[in-house]
Amino acid sequence: MPAATTPLNRDRVLRSGVRLADAEGLDAVTMRRLADELGVTPMALYKHVADKDDLLTGMVDVVVADMASDAPSDPSDWQGGVRAALRQARTVLGRHPWARRAIESRTERTAAVLDHMERLSAVFIGAGFTPDLTHHVMHLLGNRIWGFSPELFTDHDGRSPSDARTPPGRGRTPDPADYPSILAISADAQARRPGADGCDEDFEMEFAVDVLVGGIERLRADGWQSPRG
Repeated sequence: MPAATTPLNRDRVLRSGVRLADAEGLDAVTMRRLADELGVTPMALYKHVADKDDLLTGMVDVVVADMASDAPSDPSDWQGGVRAALRQARTVLGRHPWARRAIESRTERTAAVLDHMERLSAVFIGAGFTPDLTHHVMHLLGNRIWGFSPELFTDHDGRSPSDARTPPGRGRTPDPADYPSILAISADAQARRPGADGCDEDFEMEFAVDVLVGGIERLRADGWQSPRG
């Protein structure tokens, strides 16, 4: 059956956009290309998405909605709940490599985004964390709640500091010799994982969560509060 004979709706448009981005990357997602995939004219899409920005926001919502995890329901096991939530986010992000870039570009807190933040916040609140501490813990977790850690010693394309070059007219070109500590870390990482293209993000995620959860538990046990005024 031709795709055009199946009625369009917003969910179908968004999920088709996700499939296209999964297959060919985010840059392949244009209104014209998506219309071709669906067997309709580009104008038909505008009945369901306002514009390209709305399309990308909706695609992110589809991905984020899949991050809902079967977290432990026992409030005393809040650490297990947090780990389950972040691991699920990481697993989902791994199925959609383009999504990190899209998530980082979004500024709107949609219902799907708020649902995800609510699920994780509720784990802390349910375990007896104060709203004050929960607020700052969510800031501390940062982008890890979406399944990724901040970049450090490699760019998104896997280049290391020793490969860095500044385009003409953009200031001085970094000299690797000026950054011995960074290069020592980079060299050690390469020795531990020969041939690896950048950091092992799965390991970095688990390491960060281990350190953060341990520190968060100490703050909870100490009755930490943020300063007033």
